[in-house]
Amino acid sequence: MIERYIRNDETLKKWRRFKSRRLAVASSWIVAVSCVLSFTAEFWANSKPLYLRYKGETYLPVFKTYHPSVFGIENAHVTNYRKLDLDEDRGDRALWPLIEWDPYESNKDVESYPSEPTGENWMGTDDRGRDILTRLLYGLRYSVIFAFLVWVITFVVGTILGGIMGYLGGRTDFWGQRIVEILSTVPQFFLLIIIISIFKPTLILLVFLSSLFGWISISYYVRGEFLKNRKKEFVEAARALGAGHGRIFFTHLLPNSLSPIITFSPFVIAGNIVSLASLDYLGFGLTPPTPSWGELLNQAQKHFTEGWWLAVYPSLALFLTLTMLSLIGEGVRDAMDPKQ
Repeated sequence: MIERYIRNDETLKKWRRFKSRRLAVASSWIVAVSCVLSFTAEFWANSKPLYLRYKGETYLPVFKTYHPSVFGIENAHVTNYRKLDLDEDRGDRALWPLIEWDPYESNKDVESYPSEPTGENWMGTDDRGRDILTRLLYGLRYSVIFAFLVWVITFVVGTILGGIMGYLGGRTDFWGQRIVEILSTVPQFFLLIIIISIFKPTLILLVFLSSLFGWISISYYVRGEFLKNRKKEFVEAARALGAGHGRIFFTHLLPNSLSPIITFSPFVIAGNIVSLASLDYLGFGLTPPTPSWGELLNQAQKHFTEGWWLAVYPSLALFLTLTMLSLIGEGVRDAMDPKQ
């Protein structure tokens, strides 16, 4: 009971130290709101109305797909809600999202692509006439999913393997470290590009390949924590009371070795976002026309002199995201610092 109270008291102190860093707290809110907006992007950027009242019937196009024949449209496979003849006298009305473009739709009213920012496309269009703001909003979703999945997989694998080497020590630690040293010499990014060029890249494949070697760095720190803590009094006391290896590993050592995992998480997630953007920029990332920040930067290189907005807005989005995550990481690092 006393141990649990002390642990909760220490956690409360760390939380208060983190809250004292105003930039870190503000960055956390900005990142959280951005992720919510991205994962609910269909309600903010879409070519379908959120609510439609047509000829006395109520429709919710953002939740359900309606065939054009429902609205009396012939010779069409997809309903163009902008061309529906809404009669206000009979009560027809439509509630549109804030941005009336989906990430795959081209603006056919502009003369040439890419087109500069206008009232219809606030950040301009790309080289296929698609709205940049919409693709940035949807692209954040894929970046966060990729970064989060790679972070979870690599940290779980690195924690388990590093913890086993640190806990058992001896020959297990010696040969385990030799294997880790060999794997760490592999040119990971180039090997990733080679494998992706052979297979069709998907989000799951990219996550799997990025996780193959990503666990190595965190395993070093977890191993060190386990080596430091395995001879301490609370571990010896648990062993004297008859606790097994599994209980000692997961109940006593692991909770007291989480500092590097928590501290490095924001920086690792930021690095994963950069990795996906780099792969997309080089053409080895998500399959087009999937919204991607790196793919927009690739277009910016091709149209640098005629489309400044293609470089400015995606670069700004990437810069702000990485800055926010770095500020969060610094706040977490200070909160976990035992010298504070």
